[in-house]
Amino acid sequence: MKIKKIYIDIKSLDASLKEAGEIFEQASRGKKIKQKTAVYFSNLREMRRVLTEKRLELLKTIKEKEPSSVYDLAKILHRDLKNVLQDVAYLQELGIIEVTDTGDKKIPQFRYDKISFEVAI
Repeated sequence: MKIKKIYIDIKSLDASLKEAGEIFEQASRGKKIKQKTAVYFSNLREMRRVLTEKRLELLKTIKEKEPSSVYDLAKILHRDLKNVLQDVAYLQELGIIEVTDTGDKKIPQFRYDKISFEVAI
């Protein structure tokens, strides 16, 4: 079974633009581009502000416990529902988690097996 990873990268805007240009150039020459799911931050402070211990615990709980709703997730974590809803919405906006809305409940899903952190120097 192939391990699905999401990459959390710290790199400057210039480095991100350079990488995008290189990928565009390769694609325009017909080269196959390796697909990579990633979230980029411009510095370590920003990444640490977003990926807090509570949010990482939330991701691990979603992966391991597969809660049936955000309410169930809040109960498992012993956290306030409002705060869990905010964290889930933010992580969904970043593309780190998916949320299925069934009408009466929202089901959070984390579809990756690993989170890989990379720092460009």
